[in-house]
Amino acid sequence: MVLDYGEVLSVPPPPAVRARLEELSAVAAEKFWDAYWQERRAYDSGLDSREYWDRVGARLGVSWEPAVRQELWATDVGGWLLPDPEAAALVARLAAGPTRLALLSNAPHDLAGALRRAPLLRGFDSLFFSCEIGLCKPDPAVYEHVLRELGVEPGETLFVDDREENVRAAAELGIRVHHHTGVAELAGLLQQLLRD
Repeated sequence: MVLDYGEVLSVPPPPAVRARLEELSAVAAEKFWDAYWQERRAYDSGLDSREYWDRVGARLGVSWEPAVRQELWATDVGGWLLPDPEAAALVARLAAGPTRLALLSNAPHDLAGALRRAPLLRGFDSLFFSCEIGLCKPDPAVYEHVLRELGVEPGETLFVDDREENVRAAAELGIRVHHHTGVAELAGLLQQLLRD
């Protein structure tokens, strides 16, 4: 089983984190988030964090002081590290059983480094991050890389992600997929698969 991280195993960055990023940016919230997401694919593909925040600032026409840029970075990374308690419990049960677990996440080096040491992911057999592959989901080459590294066929693999475009891309390669909308639904699917 291959699981996504963000908003599958983690909760979204909480409102306080989002508000602090907006405050630090010193620009209108809508403009900040537009710039943040416009540069995110490059960041998740391996762009250095300083370059990422410089690019976000350039889109906004601002140049942040070093301490502000550092706090933007720290607040952002920390906001993505918070687990979904129900997902954490499910992962712990799966890790204690015979299921092979892998992670496939679009994530920058800064987040990937923290997640490689995260207690939540200790039971995973393999961790795959877009920044290390150099490509982001939903690029088909990302899924092909993971299948090759795991030594499994598409039909033998269940991929779980909260983004429809990522699920659709995996399904087009013959991978079994689940569009994640909540832990209860995923747990029910896994119980059904174990019975079959």
